[in-house]
Amino acid sequence: MQTHLAPEFKNSADGQAAEAILRKCVHCGFCTATCPTYQLLGDELDGPRGRIYLIKQVLEGEVPTRKTQMHLDRCLTCRNCETTCPSGVQYGHLIDIGRKLVDERVPRPAREKALRWALKEGLPSPLFAPAMKVGQSVRSLLPAALQAKVPAPQPAGVWPQREHPRKVLMLAGCVQPAMMPNINSATARVLDAAGIQTVLAPKAGCCGAVKFHLNDQDGGKAEMKNNIDAWWPFVESGVEAIVMNASGCGVTVKEYGYHLKQDAAYAAKAARISGLTRDLSELLPELVAPLRAKVSAQAGNIAFHPPCTLQHGQQLRGGVEKYLNELGFRISTSPNEAHLCCGSAGTYSVLNPEIATQLRDRKLGHLGAIKPEVIVSANIGCITHLQSGTATPVRHWVEVLDDALTPSLN
Repeated sequence: MQTHLAPEFKNSADGQAAEAILRKCVHCGFCTATCPTYQLLGDELDGPRGRIYLIKQVLEGEVPTRKTQMHLDRCLTCRNCETTCPSGVQYGHLIDIGRKLVDERVPRPAREKALRWALKEGLPSPLFAPAMKVGQSVRSLLPAALQAKVPAPQPAGVWPQREHPRKVLMLAGCVQPAMMPNINSATARVLDAAGIQTVLAPKAGCCGAVKFHLNDQDGGKAEMKNNIDAWWPFVESGVEAIVMNASGCGVTVKEYGYHLKQDAAYAAKAARISGLTRDLSELLPELVAPLRAKVSAQAGNIAFHPPCTLQHGQQLRGGVEKYLNELGFRISTSPNEAHLCCGSAGTYSVLNPEIATQLRDRKLGHLGAIKPEVIVSANIGCITHLQSGTATPVRHWVEVLDDALTPSLN
């Protein structure tokens, strides 16, 4: 796709990056077939190709409007289009650039601006945990829409105390310790049972995704740099990987090298961090042998919802099902639309609840056809969002694996 950048963008990093991405697009439209919002809304401007044209127009000097902003906002950033695209268009990076440029030129209404500020500042804040506790204590009194965002309290379980020669870092996350603490401790227990010690860096915080995708890209990059600083002593001491049990964090940390490539002080370190980062499912192949004899017999169907950040963002597909089945589980994905987003998409379900609910119910309908005893996923956002629409338990797959380990290991 030929693009004639306006003078203000010709020598800018954003303009040059966007132009390089746009050159790969051949207008084929394959992306529209797998775009969730296009399927729901049927508007070309609510599909990747249409949004690409909108961004191209801004880069060529056309003045964006609230309508431009709305169509870009409606994108889930699920990156399903990247999986489909035969030309390798990096749409996820392009939409980040487009949103940034449009937000700089189109003011938002005060209420909308306040909500986005509250999300980007509140979710990664140290105050989130006490606020969640208060919410959980009065959960039954909350409106249904708010109850869906406040899960019932859950015990974290015991953190293993054994030391092992093999050590991995793990990002605790910003909301996960307060909302679903058992995911992190279950991860540590499963790895401990396989002879791997899980280490937390106390000063590491949010991965940066929340702020970055709400167009506070400088704030997001500051959080990325903070994590690099927190992790670097552990990297130098020889940890073998940085493990992510939230796929949304994983795709972001794997792209630290991309986001900080222009930063002379952090570029090399960021690339190293990205290279060390592994989704928890990437460790499964080597966990099967040491865990096989320790997992009790399992019965019942388990439905797996692969998050977009896992299957499209990180291009990891099939691993969870393959290796949990080898450990004796009966786990499968839906034969219908397993590639489509559930509608959670970070803060999307708060900012675009109507679309998010339609996608959630569509997803649960397909998962329900499996008649599962439990639905599992790999990202806290998907888990919380799906649970808000079903009585079937929705959990992280590592929790189900942890429960199946013999009691003496827990």
